[in-house]
Amino acid sequence: MNTVVSFGEIMLRLSTERHLRFSQSKSFAASYGGGEFNVAVSLANYGIESEFVTRIPDNEIGHCALKEMRKMNVTSENVLFGGDRLGIYFLETGAGNRGSNVVYDRANSAIATIQPGTFDWEKILKGKTWFHWSGITPAISQNAADECLLAIKTAHKLGLTISCDLNYRSKLWKYGKTPADIMPELLQYCHVILGDIDTAYFMLGKEKVAPNYTDENALPSLYEKLFDHCTNLKIAATTLRYSINASHQKIGGILYDGEKIYKAAVKEVTPVVDRVGTGDAFMGGLIYGLLNPSFENQKTLEFAVAACCLKHTIVGDYNLATLEEIEHIIEGDGSAKVSR
Repeated sequence: MNTVVSFGEIMLRLSTERHLRFSQSKSFAASYGGGEFNVAVSLANYGIESEFVTRIPDNEIGHCALKEMRKMNVTSENVLFGGDRLGIYFLETGAGNRGSNVVYDRANSAIATIQPGTFDWEKILKGKTWFHWSGITPAISQNAADECLLAIKTAHKLGLTISCDLNYRSKLWKYGKTPADIMPELLQYCHVILGDIDTAYFMLGKEKVAPNYTDENALPSLYEKLFDHCTNLKIAATTLRYSINASHQKIGGILYDGEKIYKAAVKEVTPVVDRVGTGDAFMGGLIYGLLNPSFENQKTLEFAVAACCLKHTIVGDYNLATLEEIEHIIEGDGSAKVSR
């Protein structure tokens, strides 16, 4: 059986209700989320055995986060207690021409203050199939980056497939290092990378480019530069997002396997209910497709795009769309009729 292990931070999400601005809100809706955990939830929802590894404080909020993992059927046996606090993020959900806004309150969180070597990665990853991480974790602190590298090196030694969602966050990376200082070493072990080409170049310290994703003849040479650095790379994928406004998105995708460019047709999503976690939904769909022996690359990409589209219609960080709902979107049935 395939088992996917993801490593990162779970956070408390405090979001305004009914598209209110921060200044208007007298209360916040509390939920949980975080890039790597969101991927774990997607995979568990698809029937894949999924484990999340993190560090949380030994207090009521930390225990609530642990209960959330169990509620979402994500294995938590290697979650450790420690540190003083759980990271928090505040979300003001946009509408129409007003975009959403995120304010982080995650400094000195349990995962940010982790000491390298805290986790026994040999034990955790033994017998597992896949290891997933994202660019968020090494952006939190040097210690988190060092622990992430230990996990990646162990996964590589044990022969796991390693995936990364680049997930560049401009409001992070505040500890004196840039992505180009940290990410190249981590990415060289990856087999699957999700991210924009220009973001990948930026993180690798290369001169940024402005790729034309409609030019299928030019794209292979741009992706090949990633393959040149990441010598284990097998799949590079990009989510295509055409934002009309906060309530209207167009979503497509590209996948390159070192030989061929695959493209998924752009799908319209309106009205958007919650954009947070949509990239994680794409990543979860990508991993699911690559693990599914009956899926070829084109079907894998279409599945990831459909999962991403459906997440826009679901409140919260997680994609709770079913396999059947995603298949309906792939087949072109976006009518959203009442199921009776």
